[in-house]
Amino acid sequence: METQFKILGILILMAPLVSAILSAMLGRPLLRSRTHWMVIIGVGLSFVCSLLMFGLLNPDVSSPVITIYDWIATGATQNLQTQFSVNFHIDSLTTVMLVTVTLVSLLVIIYSRDYMRHEHQPDRGYERFFAFLSLFVFSMCTLVLAGNFLLLYLGWEAVGLCSYLLIGFYYPKPEAAAAAKKAFLVNRVGDLGFGLGILLIYLRCGHLDYDYVFGPGLIQLKGYETAVALLLFCGAVGKSAQLPLHVWLPDAMEGPTPVSALIHAATMVTAGVYMVARCGAIFARSEPAMMVVATTGAVTAIFAATIALAQYDLKRILAYSTISQLGYMFLGLGVFAADAAVFHLFTHAFFKALLFLGAGSVMHAMGGIIDLRQLGGLRKFLPWTFVTFVIGSAALAGLPPFAGFYSKDLILVQAINTAPVLGWMAVATAVVTAFYTFRILFLAFCGPTRVPMEVRPHESGIWMLIPMFVLSLGALGAGFLFQHRFSEYLHLVQERFASLHHERFSHEFVAVMSTVLTALGIGMAFIFYIQRPNWADRTRVLAGPIYTLLQRKYYVDELYDLLFVRPLRYLGRICFGVDCYVVDGMIWLVTGIPRLIGWTLRTLQKGALQGYGLTMALGLGILLLFVWFTQP
Repeated sequence: METQFKILGILILMAPLVSAILSAMLGRPLLRSRTHWMVIIGVGLSFVCSLLMFGLLNPDVSSPVITIYDWIATGATQNLQTQFSVNFHIDSLTTVMLVTVTLVSLLVIIYSRDYMRHEHQPDRGYERFFAFLSLFVFSMCTLVLAGNFLLLYLGWEAVGLCSYLLIGFYYPKPEAAAAAKKAFLVNRVGDLGFGLGILLIYLRCGHLDYDYVFGPGLIQLKGYETAVALLLFCGAVGKSAQLPLHVWLPDAMEGPTPVSALIHAATMVTAGVYMVARCGAIFARSEPAMMVVATTGAVTAIFAATIALAQYDLKRILAYSTISQLGYMFLGLGVFAADAAVFHLFTHAFFKALLFLGAGSVMHAMGGIIDLRQLGGLRKFLPWTFVTFVIGSAALAGLPPFAGFYSKDLILVQAINTAPVLGWMAVATAVVTAFYTFRILFLAFCGPTRVPMEVRPHESGIWMLIPMFVLSLGALGAGFLFQHRFSEYLHLVQERFASLHHERFSHEFVAVMSTVLTALGIGMAFIFYIQRPNWADRTRVLAGPIYTLLQRKYYVDELYDLLFVRPLRYLGRICFGVDCYVVDGMIWLVTGIPRLIGWTLRTLQKGALQGYGLTMALGLGILLLFVWFTQP
């Protein structure tokens, strides 16, 4: 069995890596517009191997740690690990994440075949785009398969690099370049804490392998669990775009739409949730750390949901929705419901990828227009996109029997019973989510037709529709089919969190309540944007400063610009001036004095014999006078 897992793990990693390398090397000179086939085959093979690993794994046994090869050997150091290996840690959490990542990535790559042909000429970056996508999948699979914190950190940083390359894919566009830099720099803040957390684990435990750190190493971490957990959580806050490091994700919409779907559904932002679930043995030993995780998740969820109410850019609304849903996942982790949090990650991957691909279909049909104020009545022109968007919206809003209903309610039940204040904040978030989700649907697809004169809307091709149909099946049935099996399959992961049990509110009560409130939110959206559209304008005027506050995203970007960006730029100008005038001036002096002496002496070398003779005579005369006057 171990040999089979080893072969499958290597294939899961090597298939997308090799396809990325070959696409970059052969795409431009040979394949060009057919580069996508190489990446589809590579990621498809990775998905098949992930399914085989999922089927072979027995979730009731302890996780096998499989060493692939010795990686780094350091000098002998007392009580510290000196030999680091590339090893795989394979358990139920690993296989669930691998299947989710590879399946959604494969569907996004298939979708990209048609989308990028219309969005970007095949001879101008087509092969680069698919090479980056494949490299992204490889990086995420490395992160998930890692059996030690060093390999985890490698995958963690590789995911950040790939997101930078893909967000800034249209690098000649200033907004895209700025968004890529913003994502990269904001994540560096979180990754600093993450790196320090790993360093502290190494110094206290002497090891970085999971099987040691989560076993005997927990005794050595005693007294440091809170510090380690909070430092690791810094990385999760950055990668998964939680307050206060959420600001990079909405701007990441400057990248191609398939990139947005990949980042939001299968890679990058899910890495933080996975990491906290993986390190549950550490987090669960610190109640302060768990409260920080839960509070951050709940506050972020309602914070991002309220911002989405006042936005008109379709992709940005979905971006704030992702931030909010990730808040749900961290709330679940913080209230010891790891299985529910991972289940929501699984279902969210389907309906969020579906919604982003639906947004891409709208952009494709409307010539890049994505402002909801310029859209309306599109269901006549995009009937299949409309159907899939309805399914995705219902799943995001949490309507039964769609996938989001089952996973969201599991989190709500545990949150209300464990941390009531945070739980009721999550319930309020559910109402807001239902409202803004169907606000998108009603504004874009229903009501009177609003289409610019120069645009001829048309339905997407089969290459774009098939992935959307497959994701629709997941958004529709994944919750119902796996609601009980998921908890059973992840029971060993859940045991690390030592789940708390409270019975203030039953699951049935919370399910009925959330359904009624969700229906209320949808009904309000229907009244405001279908039956009485003028009410939305009146409410906007009456809200006044509150609406402006939400539209400007609570002025967080402006605050960061004032507190960090401008001072750092000013400091940079000062350092540049010091470098130019002080450092360069000192170097000029050091080199200028010998040059001046050389220039002076060079003027004495004229090449005339009579000049040399005169100089020798004068020198001899000065020497004789000196001897004469110094004689006693």
